[in-house]
Amino acid sequence: MAVETMGKRSRKRGDAPRSSSKAGSTRAERDEARRMRASQTAQADPASSPVPGSRSAARRRGERPPPPWGSFPLTELTVFIALVLGVIGLLFSSGDRQRTLIVGAMVLGSLGGLEISIRDHFAGFRSHTTLLAGAATMGTVLVIFVAVDKIPAYVPLAVGGLVFAGSFFALREVFKRRSGGLGFR
Repeated sequence: MAVETMGKRSRKRGDAPRSSSKAGSTRAERDEARRMRASQTAQADPASSPVPGSRSAARRRGERPPPPWGSFPLTELTVFIALVLGVIGLLFSSGDRQRTLIVGAMVLGSLGGLEISIRDHFAGFRSHTTLLAGAATMGTVLVIFVAVDKIPAYVPLAVGGLVFAGSFFALREVFKRRSGGLGFR
């Protein structure tokens, strides 16, 4: 009676010689061969390869889209000022001034993060649909509370829900167009 041994079988590619193959046998050799093929393809058809400074080349490298104001660190300064205001508000103030400093710090910090989210989303780099829809909802509800004196609580909630749903759908479609059809990244 023969005993059958069962185990994992390795997947081998037929009779292709491993060490003398054109692709190489180690991962580094295969990567190098892949780079060589890509450069040969780019040299043969330069119109199909991305321009080094183009948006598609930057996205493929995994870099964030550049800010519209160039290399000036506006977002970083905004977040830094928010941190300074928060520390001053927590440690060195009291009463109304403390509340004002802390709220100002929260607003500036949120604006710094929101700016990066907007830039990433509309460039098709990374989807921030829920965050941006939530920001639109919070802005709408805040305007309703400030503009209308006496209003039932369900009205801002209902309007906020409609704004969230509408902006979520619209922002999702914008990201799909900008990212080449992907719903998230």
